[in-house]
Amino acid sequence: MKKISVLIPCYNEEENVREIAQALKEMFARDLPQYDYDILFIDNCSTDRTRVYLRQMCAEDRRIKAIFNARNFGQFNSPYHGICQTDGDCTVSMCCDFQDPVELIPTFVAKWEEGYKIVSAIKTSSKENPFIYALRGIYYKMIRKMSDVEMIEQFTGFGLYDRDFVNILRDLHDPIPFMRGVVAEFGYKRCEVPYEQPQRRAGKTHNNFYTLYDATMLSVTSYTKVGLRLATMVGFLLGLASLGIAIFYLVMKLTHWYSFNAGMAPIVIGMFFLGAVQLCFIGLMGEYVLNINQRVMNRPLVIEEERLNFGPAQDRTPVPEASAATAVMSSPVETFPSGEPAAPKSGDGA
Repeated sequence: MKKISVLIPCYNEEENVREIAQALKEMFARDLPQYDYDILFIDNCSTDRTRVYLRQMCAEDRRIKAIFNARNFGQFNSPYHGICQTDGDCTVSMCCDFQDPVELIPTFVAKWEEGYKIVSAIKTSSKENPFIYALRGIYYKMIRKMSDVEMIEQFTGFGLYDRDFVNILRDLHDPIPFMRGVVAEFGYKRCEVPYEQPQRRAGKTHNNFYTLYDATMLSVTSYTKVGLRLATMVGFLLGLASLGIAIFYLVMKLTHWYSFNAGMAPIVIGMFFLGAVQLCFIGLMGEYVLNINQRVMNRPLVIEEERLNFGPAQDRTPVPEASAATAVMSSPVETFPSGEPAAPKSGDGA
């Protein structure tokens, strides 16, 4: 019997975790009874009752698994790490807020059985804020045109990934993975399934300007050269323009020595303009340097605090609430991008 793993990243989703798990159970019983399955929640250090509910769910059903991160490792690292921890013949990655419809999973599986290694869900419309949806559309088109890789428009990561592709993800060793770009660059035998994105079922979105900006800059610095090329070309064009203006002022001054008064305004305006352009491109180049720096450091994707229902050899022993802050964090399990635990250090007692 083939096994399907469902990965659900979550952060402060106390209103949705039980409901999404129940919806998945009903869907598998109704539409995919011939498959075994498990549901893996990876919690990004929620501050509400999400972890309390996940513990209860794991105690009630062994097919529900959970990974608790030691802190919030961001919107990219946690889902990527979670996919690498699944053990199904294929993995379905979806959000916890019901904006990724559970009803599409049977369609994904049917396409997978046809031989596709990746099934990508593509938003053709959305019930979210129309302005945000239009803004996302502009972003996707911009990245697609600028990138050397043919990026996938309106793809959020919701889809099915065959075990062969999951093994590719484990071997990448990318400390700051951009899943959408990885799928576009290394995905093969891929098909697309269109859908309308519904509204969030409960709770509030955790995306803000900073997280969206972070996603944009990660995609730009990871998959495009346009920022650096633009800085070079704009600098060259501004240099030519400055030379032309300098020659014009020189000629005018020589031919109209007494009547032509250049004044200080052009100099001040030019200085501020060139200063703004320089700061803009220094910041853009700094984003590229930051991207390089993070990859050179090669830190682990996440640090796990606890695992539930992975089996006796993989579970972390639960720690009482009173001592959790000290006992768990004193010897965290470091998990590197490959998904393999780090070798114990001397003095750890391992």
